[in-house]
Amino acid sequence: MEPITAVLVGAGARGARSYAPYALDYPHELKFVAVAEPDEARRNRFAEEHGIAPERCFGSWEDLFRQPQLADIAVVCTQDKMHYEPTMLALRAKYHVLLEKPMSPSPKECLDMERAAKENGRLLTICHVLRYTPFWSKIKQLIEEGRIGDVVSIQLNENVGYWHIAHSFVRGNWSNSDKSSPMILAKSCHDMDVLSWLMDQPCVRVSSYGSLMHFHSGNAPEGSTDRCVDGCAVEHECPYSAQRFYLSEEGRRWAWHFTQDLSKEAIVSGLKTSPYGRCVYKSDNNVVDHQVVNMEFANGATATFSMCGFTMKQERIVQIMGTKGQISGHEGKITLYDFVTKEVNEIAVHVPESGHGGGDAGIVRSFLREVRQNRGGSSLTSASASVQSHMMAFAAEHSRLNNGKSIDLSEFAESIIHSV
Repeated sequence: MEPITAVLVGAGARGARSYAPYALDYPHELKFVAVAEPDEARRNRFAEEHGIAPERCFGSWEDLFRQPQLADIAVVCTQDKMHYEPTMLALRAKYHVLLEKPMSPSPKECLDMERAAKENGRLLTICHVLRYTPFWSKIKQLIEEGRIGDVVSIQLNENVGYWHIAHSFVRGNWSNSDKSSPMILAKSCHDMDVLSWLMDQPCVRVSSYGSLMHFHSGNAPEGSTDRCVDGCAVEHECPYSAQRFYLSEEGRRWAWHFTQDLSKEAIVSGLKTSPYGRCVYKSDNNVVDHQVVNMEFANGATATFSMCGFTMKQERIVQIMGTKGQISGHEGKITLYDFVTKEVNEIAVHVPESGHGGGDAGIVRSFLREVRQNRGGSSLTSASASVQSHMMAFAAEHSRLNNGKSIDLSEFAESIIHSV
């Protein structure tokens, strides 16, 4: 069996560190033969790791896609607002595409990409990796087996983690919706997707509330400075101290986002110049730090979702209530309650150490299998499936910005289609 060949567009954290390592672990299945990345250091590092020839290293996706088709698939991992153009170019050049979530902050672009995949007869799979984890797959299996009867309601909490929200959504690439995506897309489109998948019903109505309550200049402590390393008088007692996090054993690997050299000297230097050293109260962030979404589905079932950045752990907690039983899930442990027998079954699900509980490797494995089987547009997280959950997220944000107004999904989708 010859390996499927791939080009990588965007050699940042998700592309180079989450999906591409599959090629190093399973070289008989996948081989990267080209890379497009504007950052020279990242581009060269990726090329060296994967043995890519210099003439196959490009500074932009435009240069890459000017070439004759170089591989079977394209893995697109650019920033949110830069997903559309390389994806459209790749589909037109007859690449199958694995696209990092969210598809795009623009509903129109999401619909365009879905249409382009169908027109070109190519797979466009969105990286909603939760569906590919042992944990969520097991929960889906229990529901489909009828173990709790009909699903009536789902409660899902996404605990972002106080350090993670500071890193990614206050200081980092997803801090400002004008430059990336609103929080409900950037972080929680995973959750909209998994709720849609578990419920297996069209969502018909949503409402949402949330705000940027804490991370703004109005809450800056007296004596704080623009950067944590600038002699801030309250740095030692601030939970969001940049140097305390990035110089710790836990946070050091996250420093890769702003320095290739992970020595303490290089990290401190990066905190003096990069966005990751800014005070969390004096950054240019505008995305919410907490949000709730209420959902109603076609059969009358409901779901509630709560995202909050002010938690100790980075985790998801779910409770699924059915007519015959209940499922509770948390950190690889699933508890199944039977209303008739009163039995309580605890299921310990193996959580792989790889990214997203095995989801990062799982989606690559599944995508390669689908490409080999030449399934056309069929995949577990195809663009068609993903557009549905994206519309839920778009509608939720529209509701939040309109004082929690209830949004009819059908009317909302129609308004978008007619505006295209």
